[in-house]
Amino acid sequence: MSQPTKLSISTTIDLRDIIFRNISDKRIEAKIWTTQNGIVAGISRMIKKAVKLGLSIEADIKDGDEINGGDTIATIIGTPKKISIAEDVLIGLISKTSGIATAARKAVKLSEGKIRIVSGAWKKMPYELKNEIREAIEIGGANIRISGAPFIYLDKNYIRMLGNIKKALEAVEIFEDRIKVIQLKGETDLIWKEALEAAYGGAGILMVDTGKIEDLKIVAEKLTDDGIRDSVELAFGGSINLEDIPKFLNLDVDILDIGRAVIDAPMLDIRLDVL
Repeated sequence: MSQPTKLSISTTIDLRDIIFRNISDKRIEAKIWTTQNGIVAGISRMIKKAVKLGLSIEADIKDGDEINGGDTIATIIGTPKKISIAEDVLIGLISKTSGIATAARKAVKLSEGKIRIVSGAWKKMPYELKNEIREAIEIGGANIRISGAPFIYLDKNYIRMLGNIKKALEAVEIFEDRIKVIQLKGETDLIWKEALEAAYGGAGILMVDTGKIEDLKIVAEKLTDDGIRDSVELAFGGSINLEDIPKFLNLDVDILDIGRAVIDAPMLDIRLDVL
């Protein structure tokens, strides 16, 4: 009994060339769609990549649009090989960034316009991903920086190296056109004393970065008692989850820095199906 012919396949050969050898020129239509509600981010990059792959693509949805489970994001047409490559490449350009944009939009909605939502954790991500993540945060409606004006951020390590909050602020007095942002951790003194020292020293934004609401409350109270609360913006951060946001609506705070809850948001479930 004769045995079927076996192919000797070189590792340099794309297996798809063999798999689709009998239909290599066939035109295939497929849709990219989602199973979840969310905010789309990365559409423009996906379209550019599809065109570069030699695919025809139609996408009526743009970055920032809200989509519902079952919605088609884009329709693509190409050869079988190009469609299979698209599944490997295109979904990855929008799934994670759409998840981040969705989380950012949710955070902004939960803040009810009473608190500015910032997500600065993109700085801790790999360099190659930073632009895409920043874009996704902004598409979701959150801010990527603690202030829209030029500023200098003096974090705990600057303060440790310079000695204390007073010396850190003195070191940046020369930058008169920049807002001074101080990270408060309660390391050099009681945190409310640090806040007063920073406010009187010229800081414009005080970041209570302990994750402890009681620290935020005492800082706001002492600033108010000294009559200088209105001279500074008060920010708060430290492992805030999205579901925590409503509890801050009745507190004296201007800015919430929400990092991992936005950056580590699950990717939006996006799929490619041949029609």
